[in-house]
Amino acid sequence: MTATPFRTPPRLVATDLDGTLLRSDGTVSERTRRALRMVEATGAEVVFVTARPPRYVDSIAEGAGHQGTAICCNGAIVYDVPSRQLLDARRMPVSVARKAAEVLVAALPGSTLALETGHRLISERDFGKKDFQEVIVETAAELWESDEDIVKLLVHSERHHADVMMTAAHDAALADVEVTHSGGSGMLEISSPGVTKAGALALWCAARGIGASEVVSFGDMPNDLSTLTWAGAGYAMGNAHPDVLAATPLRAATNNDDGVARVLERLYGA
Repeated sequence: MTATPFRTPPRLVATDLDGTLLRSDGTVSERTRRALRMVEATGAEVVFVTARPPRYVDSIAEGAGHQGTAICCNGAIVYDVPSRQLLDARRMPVSVARKAAEVLVAALPGSTLALETGHRLISERDFGKKDFQEVIVETAAELWESDEDIVKLLVHSERHHADVMMTAAHDAALADVEVTHSGGSGMLEISSPGVTKAGALALWCAARGIGASEVVSFGDMPNDLSTLTWAGAGYAMGNAHPDVLAATPLRAATNNDDGVARVLERLYGA
């Protein structure tokens, strides 16, 4: 770990979940739970900032003892954990999602599609992430017949690493959307233009009079880069993606070695 630039404890902690706050088995360690309680006892706020939709945050928040806010779906949704209410949603027009899907499937033949609504996932039957599937349609064309709001388009490929898919999206000159990924599982996550983790976090902080210099953030994947570079201090986990390590000078230990908790203990005086 490297030294922190803060002279006084930050007013807000923004942390990713998978690969960051969570251990590789998906659990939250007791040390991490204690660190989060310590932060909140000082009057500082903890915000989860994740690619996950709200329905997958509830059990994690319970395990972490978190009773605050979660920014979900890479910034498309602001979610109040205690009340289980969506406070805000940045929706994606169907026409924008469909055009992006067509471009990416052409660039990555064999890819399959799914639409995240914030309440459930609608996917093609062959969509590669079986554990995500909730509503299944037989053809891609049926995806666009739903009248449900869309907050995120997911494109999955069994053949390609997510980094390769990002390069293909760039080479295809995909416009009017935000494209990122949260791991090497062969899946891209596409949102409306301007929808990022940092964008939602900045709005949340501004409404509370909290400046970027008063925020510490933690993350491990390319979808975390916006928050890591926006915050006054952004810590890349020891297990982070190479692009994140290259862009972020501050380091935490790995997620399996309680990296977030170790930094918070130093910042908040444990």
